[in-house]
Amino acid sequence: MATIAPPYRPFSPGFPPIDNVRRNGGSSIAVTLRYAPLAFLLRLYTPVLEIDGQGVPASWGRVVQSVATGEHHVHVHVPYLIPSRIGAADTTVVAVPGQTVELEYRAPLLSFLRGAIGAPPQRYPGAVAAWTLLALTVALAVCGCLGFVLNSAN
Repeated sequence: MATIAPPYRPFSPGFPPIDNVRRNGGSSIAVTLRYAPLAFLLRLYTPVLEIDGQGVPASWGRVVQSVATGEHHVHVHVPYLIPSRIGAADTTVVAVPGQTVELEYRAPLLSFLRGAIGAPPQRYPGAVAAWTLLALTVALAVCGCLGFVLNSAN
């Protein structure tokens, strides 16, 4: 009795992985939603994921949604206090039969910037500005403490 093994196909970034769960030719879009540890307050908010204008239940992490083959518009944003939406990002992808399109969304570190979405890996928008503001705040705090100590010594 012979056993038929599936064809060997090495992983390559140019070729999405074969979707063995749906052998009927269905397609899916997988979006990994991430925020930077420096923006830990975003964990309190649930990101909004829309594919072709239809809401998809989402949370931080990986979300997989079955779609028809063809072109699809993907939109992600995070509802927030002020402004009401941060990190809006849009892209258009083409779903191929039997395969999963992998996307990665990165929320921005500053609330007035757009998010980044596309093929993984993506960078956090505003990382340089956020680290600069953090360093400036620490430097001002150190200078303030040093000034207070020197002033009270006199």
